Amino acid sequence: MLKARSLPKALQGLRLPAVAAPLFIVSCPKLVIAQCKAGIVGSFPALNARDEPGGPVVLEAWLKEITEALDRHNQENPDRPAAPFAVNQIVHRSNERLERDVEICTRWKVPVWITSMGARVEVNEAAHSCGGIALHDVINNTYAKKAVEKGADGLIAVAAGAGGHGGPQSPFALVREIREWFDGPLLLGGAISTGEALLAARVLGADLGYVGSPFVATEEANADRTYKDMMVAGGAEDVLTSSLFTGHPANYLKGSIRKVGLDPDHLPDEWDVSVMPDDSPKPKAWREIWGAGQGIGAIKSVGPAAAVVERLETEYRAAIERLRADIC
Repeated sequence: MLKARSLPKALQGLRLPAVAAPLFIVSCPKLVIAQCKAGIVGSFPALNARDEPGGPVVLEAWLKEITEALDRHNQENPDRPAAPFAVNQIVHRSNERLERDVEICTRWKVPVWITSMGARVEVNEAAHSCGGIALHDVINNTYAKKAVEKGADGLIAVAAGAGGHGGPQSPFALVREIREWFDGPLLLGGAISTGEALLAARVLGADLGYVGSPFVATEEANADRTYKDMMVAGGAEDVLTSSLFTGHPANYLKGSIRKVGLDPDHLPDEWDVSVMPDDSPKPKAWREIWGAGQGIGAIKSVGPAAAVVERLETEYRAAIERLRADIC
């Protein structure tokens, strides 16, 4: 079996070398708790915790729910403790909640911080101040170097085939370029939907895989049943890359595009009301136009998140044995 590099404590002792990617809208406390109990790092975007006007701070409530549930699990299962959880922060200047959310996550001592859309020194320092680690997602080697310069502990290489705003580069090229200078924690995302893909990520030089799409089709996910069923029925050919919906290239389910009355094979270069059904408003990315990675062909049914982890482990162990037999 591949020998792991020396990793931060939060990434050690996992059932599998895997982190569940934070899925916009889809990831919620119920899913995160299930992922962590199953033995991999569960995560959610802080912006998924949406406040109602005049209501309580939902992020605070979510962190309380997750922390207390995992504490109870660990007390009841000392020989099978849960994995730690992660919170994803969009650190772009447009995120008006960032300062407040960082303060809340610091106070709750979030163990793993995932940052996106621009590395920020002060966010990494906040993670470190409460004993956490900061992982920054990148799509190329230039961004990777900037993230480490600004204090990120580890990197998430988001390669071609990833759901949502995936990068355009092959994982073979991206991981190799980063590993030429960086020996810290490195995760790889992009169609990591099977145990074989997870092992391949490690062979390339990543320490862990970043698994997203398979967790959409789970009982715990905050996703429309039609979305889940499309993930089960789909394959790589059912995933389309387009910049139409957010202004940045992202991978979406063709079926969700058809569902709002558009033809995924003949999308305009920019919005034109003449191609919109009944002159309706622009459909919303993620809420109506659903993200998916190219690895969805591995998703065969909707079930509990624990079953996804169990499948990944079975495939991962079997792949190791096949590789060992072939090499030896």
